[in-house]
Amino acid sequence: MRNEARKTLLCATLFLTSIFIPISASADDSVEGRVEANGVPIAKANVSLWLATSGAPKKLAQTKTTEQGTFDLTAASDKHNDGVLYLIAEGGVALDSKSRAGNMSNSATTLMTILGDELPDQITINELTTVASAWTSAQFLKGNALSGNVLGLKIAAGNVPNLVDIETGGLGSVIINPLNGPQTTSLAKMNTLGLLLSACVTAIPNACNKLFAATTSPNGIVPTNTLSAAQNIARNSSHNADKLFRLLNDFYPVPEGKRYRDVVHLPYLTFAPSSWTLSLVYSGGGYSGVGGIAIDGEGNMWSNNNFMLGAQTTIFDQFGSGISKFAPNGRPLSPPITGYLGGGVDSAGWGIAISDDDKVWVTSLIGSNISVFDRNNGKPLSPETGYDFGGKLGQMQGIIVTPKGDVWAVDHGHSQIVHMPEGDASKGRILGKSVDGKPEHGTLAVKEPFGIAIDQKEQIWITNSGTNTVTRFPANNPSNAVEFEVGYAPHAIAIDSQGNAWVANSIGHPGLREKLAFIKQKFDAKIANYTESMSDEERAAKGWIDLWDIADEYPGGDVSMIRADGTIMGPFSAGNSMNGAWGVSIDGNDNVWVSNSMSHTITHLCGVRTENCPAGLKTGDPISPAGGYFGGLQTITGIALDPAGNVWVANSWNETDIGFSEVPEEALSTRFAANTTVVFFGLAKPISTPLIGPAVGK
Repeated sequence: MRNEARKTLLCATLFLTSIFIPISASADDSVEGRVEANGVPIAKANVSLWLATSGAPKKLAQTKTTEQGTFDLTAASDKHNDGVLYLIAEGGVALDSKSRAGNMSNSATTLMTILGDELPDQITINELTTVASAWTSAQFLKGNALSGNVLGLKIAAGNVPNLVDIETGGLGSVIINPLNGPQTTSLAKMNTLGLLLSACVTAIPNACNKLFAATTSPNGIVPTNTLSAAQNIARNSSHNADKLFRLLNDFYPVPEGKRYRDVVHLPYLTFAPSSWTLSLVYSGGGYSGVGGIAIDGEGNMWSNNNFMLGAQTTIFDQFGSGISKFAPNGRPLSPPITGYLGGGVDSAGWGIAISDDDKVWVTSLIGSNISVFDRNNGKPLSPETGYDFGGKLGQMQGIIVTPKGDVWAVDHGHSQIVHMPEGDASKGRILGKSVDGKPEHGTLAVKEPFGIAIDQKEQIWITNSGTNTVTRFPANNPSNAVEFEVGYAPHAIAIDSQGNAWVANSIGHPGLREKLAFIKQKFDAKIANYTESMSDEERAAKGWIDLWDIADEYPGGDVSMIRADGTIMGPFSAGNSMNGAWGVSIDGNDNVWVSNSMSHTITHLCGVRTENCPAGLKTGDPISPAGGYFGGLQTITGIALDPAGNVWVANSWNETDIGFSEVPEEALSTRFAANTTVVFFGLAKPISTPLIGPAVGK
């Protein structure tokens, strides 16, 4: 018995040892790395590893590079789910054939690599990793310190590998893929930014002074190192844009007798950019001809697919589709071709809203209904026919979920409103004129309603895209409605933290009252010619073409602001650069973001809290450069912001001539729809998602 007891005790001891000893022995990981700039190793640089969270960052390890620019770092191997890891390299000497490690350290050198929540086996810290890190985390960096909401930090870290390979220091796989490398200027911009930073690191004569002068912020903050210079550029992307570009020739002139600059990063920019924004284009997951987009509580982007990928869709004959889901790093999560289908969805329209109980609410154009999906797995939760209220709905557009859980949606085709208390369709009601022309639950005058929002006082705001008005009423008393005149063909609407409503007017204010009256008369006359025998689809097709014809003849677009007291401000047109203003979103600083469908740009306007705008700007003034921000944009619709401050934009149409043809040319017949979304990194003050009610800063 004693021997058996000893054996049992020995086995137990070995078992416990096998559990605890390996954990203790492997608690630390050793990683290898390299610090370099412009392909030149940086010797004797101080390298530190940090954990960024919502509070002050925590230093986990520190070391120094060798004379070959390499380093070994030992740190805890645990996965850091409560934040993200990042590396900072400071000082050191750039080594080349003419210099030695004994030279004086360059105090202006500060480089960065954001890693995520795990340490890779190999790490590079260089000018490209610095650009990728500074742009994706622009809203969270202050000097060398990275901190902010953890979800936003993780979103920023997850996008770094799209721009740069953190192990090799080379370009990331997404920025060089066929959607980005040859289609946008992001690749050349990133290379150019890397060259400008590395000029300072490698001690090109007077490079640091010139770089810091060109990257001084609008409010006079002069950078002291390469990382702070990068931050200033990322957060003030159009400030001194041409001045910064001209430094490329100062630092790297084309050698006599040569055609190209002698640099390691190719290609670089040939022409000065209007801004130094970095954007990437993503595709897949059934994304096609998208209307509205929304961001969920994990930072995933959801889209309404008007059309099906690869279909020969036209305005006259739509091949409808479902909804798509993209991870915060742009990776498609929904099925290819169709996206998520079922639950009655058919040609998902403009309306998409996400509730805090993990439901995705979607409106359909062809389906003439409302559908619901599970946010976690994309499975439909609504019946096979969707919620169609007995066939009384037409082409549905905007939809919202209120803080109380009610669902409101607008019926563009039949000029009516749907209300579902607590999202319960069995308790739903239709407000306004029903299909047979008789009031069902009371008359409420709306005309081709499109966008919808709710303010802090629980008032519902609706844009009437068939006219130049916005309707507002208390959610508990729809009969007590008031109207406001804005620009013509208002579409999206958003509420800021002060209760002001911002409206995107697609045609806007043409200027002369006579011209506006003429456009209204012309548009109304076109609508009057629609016959009762037309189907909803035929009416919608004619409406789109007529709207586009008028917009072509009288290009324009602007934004109106309706104060909580009913005072109308504006219109704001960013120097008449907003053609076809469509989507609108409010960021955490109360500044305003607008997608311009026909000019293929986005506009950033100063909001009511002018202390959050560059000095000297007032409410409604453009923060973005003349013409707005460009980069991979086509005919665009929805615009949404995420917890990292990224601006997501929906490309909707590609070749309108194809889509407006009843029988398009066969070889081009699938090209009406656009199939990409574009993300601009770190431009906006982050907000909490999903968006339920007015935007709240995060």
